[in-house]
Amino acid sequence: MFQKEEMAANGTGVTSPRTPLKSILTEKAKGIPNDSAGTVKAQTIEELHSLQRKRSAPNTPLQGTAGAFANLSEDERQRQQLQSISASLASLTRGTGPKVIRGDPGGGKYQAVSHVAHHHHHIEAPVISVSDSSLKFTHVLYNLSPGELYEQALKYEKGSFLTSTGALATLSGAKTGRSPRDKRVVIDDTTQDELWWGKGSPNIEMDEHTFMVNRERAVDYLNSLDKVFVNDQFLNWDPKNRIKVRIVSCRAYHSLFMHNMCIRPTPEELENFGTPDFTIYNAGQFPCNRYTHYMTSSTSIDINLNRKEMVILGTQYAGEMKKGLFSLMHYLMPKRHILSLHSGCNMGKDGDVALFFGLSGTGKTTLSTDHNRFLIGDDEHCWSDDCVSNIEGGCYAKCIDLSKEKEPDIWNAIKFGTGETLSSLFLDHLTWTTIIVLGLIFLPLPPPFVSAVLENVVFDEHTREVDYTDKSVTENTRAAYPIEFIPNAKIPCFGPHAKNVILLACDAFGVLPPVSKLSLAQTMYHFISGYTALVAGTVDGIKEPTATFSACFGAAFLMLHPTTYAAMLAEKMQKHGATGWLVNTGWCGGSYGSGNRIKLPYTRKIINAIHSSSLLKATYEKTEVFGLEIPNEIEGVPKEILRPENAWADKEAYKNTLLKLAGLFKNNFETFTEYKIGEDKKLTEEILAAGPIF
Repeated sequence: MFQKEEMAANGTGVTSPRTPLKSILTEKAKGIPNDSAGTVKAQTIEELHSLQRKRSAPNTPLQGTAGAFANLSEDERQRQQLQSISASLASLTRGTGPKVIRGDPGGGKYQAVSHVAHHHHHIEAPVISVSDSSLKFTHVLYNLSPGELYEQALKYEKGSFLTSTGALATLSGAKTGRSPRDKRVVIDDTTQDELWWGKGSPNIEMDEHTFMVNRERAVDYLNSLDKVFVNDQFLNWDPKNRIKVRIVSCRAYHSLFMHNMCIRPTPEELENFGTPDFTIYNAGQFPCNRYTHYMTSSTSIDINLNRKEMVILGTQYAGEMKKGLFSLMHYLMPKRHILSLHSGCNMGKDGDVALFFGLSGTGKTTLSTDHNRFLIGDDEHCWSDDCVSNIEGGCYAKCIDLSKEKEPDIWNAIKFGTGETLSSLFLDHLTWTTIIVLGLIFLPLPPPFVSAVLENVVFDEHTREVDYTDKSVTENTRAAYPIEFIPNAKIPCFGPHAKNVILLACDAFGVLPPVSKLSLAQTMYHFISGYTALVAGTVDGIKEPTATFSACFGAAFLMLHPTTYAAMLAEKMQKHGATGWLVNTGWCGGSYGSGNRIKLPYTRKIINAIHSSSLLKATYEKTEVFGLEIPNEIEGVPKEILRPENAWADKEAYKNTLLKLAGLFKNNFETFTEYKIGEDKKLTEEILAAGPIF
């Protein structure tokens, strides 16, 4: 199964002069793209900091919350809360370890609690009864406010600065993007049958022993620090199906990032938080041991579904935490018969909900952000028996070349302050009777003071104004902000069942129609395919349009086989009468280089016609090869572009390009033909028949 490299066993030393360790690649690791945006253009930390600032280093400013159980005294609440955190930080190979106390080590009154180790019957580990670690105290900074986290970052974390809008600008270190080739999932008797393994899967296996080695390394590092940051937060706005998560990290930046990205509990909810459902140990400043089995670099992101834990070593990129939790939801939610989705979502004033699927560059964020509709979320959602709900409490937007004119909502969200919500406006359009019928229950609003985090951006050292066009650190600059910073966000972030499922493709081949109405089987086919196309100039080495397929429009985060999610989507759409649409935001009249990009105003008119249901009343005709139903007329959209071949001057070139793309679809889908969807293979056969025929 593995390509093995000769090396000395752990603990025995090496018999020859040390040389850089070669990667040990599993078969499943081959071919997985690493979208970490490359390495930074610096060899030292000082060089990296010099890239962040345009001139010279500016001067930086110099300078808990409720407990665990509501009916206890404040001292007892704090003691039990710290005891819970202490248990999370306890190493399984030690009966004793550092004690945890509340508060900043700079001063104040503290309360200490000895470590209480978790006991798992399946782990047999040596116990060290006496150790210097038992003399160590670790300060726990628990659920700090954004203001407190600002102070911690500015005082103690080099590379953290205040920008002109009040947002915190910081650096993620050498890694400026995710490292999917370094992600591992523990394979055991349960997961080996449940999870998607093999060709095309993002899941690379590791055994539990190796996970425990990395966990030990992470916990030991966290316990060696003077202080750690702990966030207790929620995932999923659906009150019936929310997940409690605990994030233990070393940096104020990571704590503030997760404060923004997860759902923020009220003080009352924190009092009754109890034991988390899942825990992240983010020791990203410390590398993994490259000589450990299954490791391919000094970075490792490990998920153990049985232990309900995630360990991060060797990367400080905050997006690993966000996407690790999304992978968790892709496992937990289907077990509850809830569909997890990598999509945007918005809602009209009449309660009509639309889901937007699309890979990078297809316009998912642009089209799902509509000032005439309420934003439920921009990236991660669940579709249950009751509602469609956002998994997160914030947005994580790319901000390279960001401008106020093109993306005013994102531009205005990069700040420190209070979020404005439109819950009351929402109630003007949905009566309480409607809300009761829909089974929606409102959650308490998040705390008012929140703040944006800017990753790896460059700013003027005097004015602190950010230059969003500057790629000196990385092209993958990011902004993380609470969703209530978006003026038309629908708080709480859930709504009725989806009415329209919109699949976006930027077709650089120029042969897909601007819009097609899909049958249920066609929706499943294109959902599983997850197609878009890269064009020359966007990625080094690409000279012509290149098809890209990502199952369910988010293969990197799937835990189960794509057909599992497709079957659930088909069931939801059938039950609630949702319509599927394929919208091409790419080229018409020719491929990239000869044709023209479909104008955004035309695409917006198409999307508006879908929202208003006027497109359902149009007359349709079917295309050849893909068999897509295309409307004969849409108000405000030139009729000649609706049918692709009419816009091509060279009809023979159109036919050849169409067959080329159809062949790429067919080759990609061969991975999924052996899987049964539904109770029998009838739906599988219907989906296969819904693909291109030529």
